[in-house]
Amino acid sequence: MCDTNIDVHTHLYDGVQRKMEQRHMQMIALAGVIGTGLFLGSGKAIAHGGPLGAFLAYVVVGSVIYSVLVCLGEMAVYAPISGSYIHYTERWLHPSLGFAMGWQICLQYMISLPSEIIAASILVSFWDTSFTIPHQAGYLVVFAAFCIVINLLGVRWFGESEFAFAMMKIFFIIGLLIGGLVVDLGGGPNHDRIGFRYWKSPGAFAQYHSKGSLGNFLGWFTDLVQAANSYGGIEMIGFAAAEVKNPRVAVAKAIRRVFYRIAIFFCASIFVIGMLVPYNDPKLLQSTGTSASSPFVIAFDRAGIKVLPSLINAIVMLSALSSGNSLLYSVSRMIYGLALRGQAPSIFVKTTKKGLPIVSLVVSSLSFALAYLTLSKGSATVFNWLQNITSIASFICWSVIVGAYLRFKNGLAAQGIDRKQFHYWNRWQPLPAYWALFWCLIVVFLNGWEVFTHGNWSGANFVVNYVNIALFVSLAVFYQAWKRPGWTRLEDLDFVSNIPSDEEVSYDEPPPKNWFIKACNYVLT
Repeated sequence: MCDTNIDVHTHLYDGVQRKMEQRHMQMIALAGVIGTGLFLGSGKAIAHGGPLGAFLAYVVVGSVIYSVLVCLGEMAVYAPISGSYIHYTERWLHPSLGFAMGWQICLQYMISLPSEIIAASILVSFWDTSFTIPHQAGYLVVFAAFCIVINLLGVRWFGESEFAFAMMKIFFIIGLLIGGLVVDLGGGPNHDRIGFRYWKSPGAFAQYHSKGSLGNFLGWFTDLVQAANSYGGIEMIGFAAAEVKNPRVAVAKAIRRVFYRIAIFFCASIFVIGMLVPYNDPKLLQSTGTSASSPFVIAFDRAGIKVLPSLINAIVMLSALSSGNSLLYSVSRMIYGLALRGQAPSIFVKTTKKGLPIVSLVVSSLSFALAYLTLSKGSATVFNWLQNITSIASFICWSVIVGAYLRFKNGLAAQGIDRKQFHYWNRWQPLPAYWALFWCLIVVFLNGWEVFTHGNWSGANFVVNYVNIALFVSLAVFYQAWKRPGWTRLEDLDFVSNIPSDEEVSYDEPPPKNWFIKACNYVLT
């Protein structure tokens, strides 16, 4: 086991090593979170909000995500250390809030882990015509083992695997967008020029729970949570800052380019699909859990293209595995970061000689066992339930990140430190921070509005919508009663301790080994 570093270019004080390349960081930021939320869950968004309602929901949440990431990016570039936004919250906002968010996000990711391999196992049923519980149990073992082995091989293998997954997803989405536009313009087998036909009939907005403008608004508002599920986890790039080479350059580049990626891969996808599928297509709400419910499959099937469902199913399954792989990496680093600061048992600090937080990784892997709880209840139903819980937890996480940033920014100003001298800073702050905080709090407190309407009360739905608030408050109160930490004045915030200098983390990458890596570096960095 190893506790300290030797070479400042590959270690950072706490045992982890900087072995991730800039291209790995770029790909994690670019496509690391593209998965079942976009490929499968977006159909529900179109059904509830209509094509324009779903598109606007993805635009709003995309702007929130971008605002959160510029806040996180500024802190991560300044302090590229283990713990990421959990540590930033503890250090610059309040220790109780850092503890609460850290453990809540750990629980969120540990719930998301099994939900991803559940999704992958359901997707296999597309080909397995004799799909049974024993079959699914076997698939769960294989998928969990895949994620665990990749992470046990170390951060470099993790980076390479996510690089490959991300390249696959990028080319796939680009192909779907181009194919969708061709079909919309009449280039499909049936030569039907669709245009914006479905925006006129049945309409651009779906009526949800009410008639008229109120129904349109409620459909759009409901889609905000579904959009968050598609974007959820994008903040995990903050954890990679502790293990990427030359982090101040790599993270800054990733954050600067994330706006265009959100616009192209999320918003453009919803826009194109919204032109091809009417919101009243019953297939959008079917809960098979396979690609049959994907709006992409439905769109091309309506156009008379029958060969794509199997390919899309395979890509979505691999995307679910990629998400599980990324979540396991992130949650193991979260627990490790909490342990470094005394908020988790000290045994989780242990790392191997290669910088792998082995104890944290092993314990995190145990959460895969939760997947077996679904075998007797219907995997698709449990998958949807877990999705709803983790979506709201994302909004709580984002709001706390923004709160930590506002204290970070104000603390720098109070101590006379100029942000403009940093490697990355956003000139529009604090407007993006306030924009993100506003929407996050609105969704956190109002997302469960439906259970309070006449005849729609459901104890289970109430718990799904609001259990995260109760959990966060309980964790914060527990830590406050236990440690009794106080508020730190802006003038006394610590911007020095254990924050590496540029010399300690700078790194000159060697020239690429082949033309493919050279091309990727040119495009991505």
